[in-house]
Amino acid sequence: MRKIVMHLGISLDGYFEGPDGDISWHRVDEELHSFFNELLATSSAFLEGRVTYELMEEYWPTADEDPDAPPPVVEFAKIWRGMPKVVYSTTLDTAGPNATVVREVVPDEVRALQAQPGGDMVVGGPVLTESFRRHGLIDEYRIFVNPVLVGRGRRLFESEGMPADLRLVETRPFTNGVVMLRYEVQR
Repeated sequence: MRKIVMHLGISLDGYFEGPDGDISWHRVDEELHSFFNELLATSSAFLEGRVTYELMEEYWPTADEDPDAPPPVVEFAKIWRGMPKVVYSTTLDTAGPNATVVREVVPDEVRALQAQPGGDMVVGGPVLTESFRRHGLIDEYRIFVNPVLVGRGRRLFESEGMPADLRLVETRPFTNGVVMLRYEVQR
């Protein structure tokens, strides 16, 4: 069965974005981006909320056309275009190529997706992550802690949800100061 993996960067004080949606403080350099590509290339689908999908769709379909794009950006643009996407939205009617719009998170439908063959599915976006968490659908958390104190904005885990016991299975520091914490959910 495919796992559902949350993959998201946060500040040391727990914010995924600063005031006004600012994410410029995320320290994604070539080393970290290459690591992301290595992880995400083996996935079988990106599960995204509308806002995350629209942000990604705005840039990645043509990012590799920039002659100054670094190799990890070129590589991820190809990963993005080729990866099936499930976009959870109550307002979108259609999405771009290789994307399917789904109105709501229905646990039985998600579990049916998990039962299909392929690599892990990556859930992106904090609102969708919270919904998946409330339904007990996340199997693993990959949290990339940036060495920054943002002070205010939107925290990753703000809303009430069911408690989750986690087991730390991997840590990995990067030269830019980011640390990946990988946790498995204990069921």
